[in-house]
Amino acid sequence: MPSALFVVSEEGYWGEECVEPLTTLDSEGFDITVATPSGSPPVLDERSADPEEVGEETAEWVREVHENDERLNDPVSVTEVEAADYDAVVFPGGHGTAWDVNQDVHARRLLRNAVEGDSEKALVVCHAVGILAFTRDSDDDFLVAGRDITGFPNEWEEGIVDDHDRMPDGRKLPYWVEDEVKVAGANFDAELDADTSVTVDGDLLTARGPGSSSAAAQALLEELDA
Repeated sequence: MPSALFVVSEEGYWGEECVEPLTTLDSEGFDITVATPSGSPPVLDERSADPEEVGEETAEWVREVHENDERLNDPVSVTEVEAADYDAVVFPGGHGTAWDVNQDVHARRLLRNAVEGDSEKALVVCHAVGILAFTRDSDDDFLVAGRDITGFPNEWEEGIVDDHDRMPDGRKLPYWVEDEVKVAGANFDAELDADTSVTVDGDLLTARGPGSSSAAAQALLEELDA
């Protein structure tokens, strides 16, 4: 049975970016494990379940899965799992990842080992792409250096934070994804003229944001020949 590990934020994950690939892989018979930095249940970014933000259908769907999926409600810690035990490691996005997943040494280990492993794949979505700015490969170079990726673009961030980089909830965003991954050597292109943006570079898949979640899940299945 194919398997996937989801590394989800305790500071606020974006619902669709987790639920879409999770339910897609579920429907294909994947054995799914959810991990968070500390092993506590992930926290849903309430904006991603706000009907005015995402529409009533998506809001209800996200809320239902978040509240009732046993794997989301009883995760393991990232310290307890190894990428080699899974066919894919998925990093859903959400601004919350900037404060926990992207900064977590064990999450970065999972990403590095998935990308450098013999058969594993890594899918990184939206703000979780920021983890690539802090992840080193086995030679201590930036894992993302020279790789083609997509992710949450500065142009979109400008419409969310204020002049002091404060989020609508008052938290100050510590960095902007596009800026940081470029500094780490990534070839970043969010394909803003396209409806969706998913980039495959070897065993690393990246997706721009919630609207690309479905395409990202399908791309992952194709790369795994599932």
